[in-house]
Amino acid sequence: MAHDVPVTTSGVPHSARIWNYWLGGKDCYEIDQQVGEEIRRVNPEIVHVARAQRAFLARTVTHLTASAGIRQFLDVGTGLPTVANTHEVAQRIAPDSRIVYVDHDPIVLAHATALLTSTPEGATDYIDADLRDPESILQQAARTLDFGQPVALMLLGIAAHITDDGAYGIVRRLTDALPAGSHLVFCDSTEEFRPESMRAMVEQWNQASDNPRVNRTPAQITRFFDGFEVLEPGLVSVSRWRPEPDDAAGGSQPPVVSSFGGVGRKP
Repeated sequence: MAHDVPVTTSGVPHSARIWNYWLGGKDCYEIDQQVGEEIRRVNPEIVHVARAQRAFLARTVTHLTASAGIRQFLDVGTGLPTVANTHEVAQRIAPDSRIVYVDHDPIVLAHATALLTSTPEGATDYIDADLRDPESILQQAARTLDFGQPVALMLLGIAAHITDDGAYGIVRRLTDALPAGSHLVFCDSTEEFRPESMRAMVEQWNQASDNPRVNRTPAQITRFFDGFEVLEPGLVSVSRWRPEPDDAAGGSQPPVVSSFGGVGRKP
């Protein structure tokens, strides 16, 4: 169902709305659907990638809340709310969970303000900040989160929009602020399985969108976990990170997708 919230001009495609379209959402314009289909034509896998990343989010948040005792989440680059948002998954298990969403887009801000509501026991907040400004993120998030207690930092597909090696220093600044027992949940697109179509997708995306992105190798993605103990099964296709029994037919592993992710614990 579409929601009556302010949006920018319908004549310019936007990355958050394109991603929303791939996830089956309705908060997008015809131009976003058009560009989304153009990208899908050069890389038919992209819809599977988007949905596998969303399922990865749900499984990792479930694990962190139910098994690791995490009650605080910092979700950077949340995008437009769809289904199985971080706070919904966490607060369903632990109603006292506190979640801070971070994005710098006015479209996302409008939707998040209207839709991301909390349980009475917990807290859900949204802050307007860019991943490129980690100091602002930490300062604003401290209004809701206690950085003296473990925090799960969620970076799903967002570091790909920092297209140079500066991404490592930015993520390190965020993780340095986390106490022992915190976790990093990270995933990004890769050309490991389908290099030509993934490369074509990025080229098409960068031509059509105002927010360029880059694919990284698994080895490059692994660098983001420096200083963390990576949980089993390690850095894998997001579809194969602790899949649900129903995700695989006949006991086999789910099909791989061109996005690698993992979860690390800060010792």
